[in-house]
Amino acid sequence: MARRGRETSAAKTKKLAICSALSALGVVTLTLGSLIGVLDISMAVIASLFAIIAVIEYGRSAPWLVYATTSVLALIILPQNSSAWMYVLFFGYYAIIKEKLERRGKVLSWILKEVIFNIALVAILVMGKLLLYKNTSEPIIIYIALAVLCELVFPIYDIALTRLISLYVYRIRTRFKFK
Repeated sequence: MARRGRETSAAKTKKLAICSALSALGVVTLTLGSLIGVLDISMAVIASLFAIIAVIEYGRSAPWLVYATTSVLALIILPQNSSAWMYVLFFGYYAIIKEKLERRGKVLSWILKEVIFNIALVAILVMGKLLLYKNTSEPIIIYIALAVLCELVFPIYDIALTRLISLYVYRIRTRFKFK
């Protein structure tokens, strides 16, 4: 007989199967972003929702395993992996750490979110230039304009993500029997 607080073998198997399915859904979503270029950012955001489900349902290490598995598989499999890099460098892990950041109070939370976002934005721009667009020569003003646009969109993304999490928790979650 299993003790309270310890997962049974069946529960571990179910958790592994669900996390594997969430990872697979993330890779499929990123593949759509890879195949249809204008959807690469959107699909990276949608793929991050699968990690959020793992956070809500299982907490601790499960969402990090979903993130890692989705990241590695997407980088290996995808033919054009800009959506995978965006997922790896920001959207995948931000969905996991968002809850922990928001526990620190409103002001500190937004400062930390902005710092993390800006570090990730610089990494995405550098990776994009080095890996994806290395043979082009855009003026620096294009990168500055892109960074400013991203700064304007980030708070909207964060608020929308909060609302999607609430939608899942209060409306959709009861339809699934994860536990």
